[in-house]
Amino acid sequence: MRRAHGSSYYQPLPQQDNNDLEHENERMAEELSEKIGVLKSLSIDIGNEVKYQHKLLNDVDDDMDRTGGFLGKTMSRVVKLSRGSHNYIVFYLFVFAVVVFFILYLVLKFR
Repeated sequence: MRRAHGSSYYQPLPQQDNNDLEHENERMAEELSEKIGVLKSLSIDIGNEVKYQHKLLNDVDDDMDRTGGFLGKTMSRVVKLSRGSHNYIVFYLFVFAVVVFFILYLVLKFR
């Protein structure tokens, strides 16, 4: 099948339609630009929040490390104390705690 020599698939739009399309494209480009600006500010806010949370988590991690070291040293001292020949110190500590709790009980009961 042959086409006619002068026919073309492209038919130019009237000048008014081209202007309308241009204005529509400009309007949509402006809307897209506004949305991109909002997304940019939101991503910057998210980045700042992530940095802040990361700093807080590092601080908590450091605190836990220090607490773990402190607890480990304390437990080793308690074990050393219980293994020593001064077992009566643990007994005196227990009796002292019982006496203190008994005195607190009496003070709160007869108040």
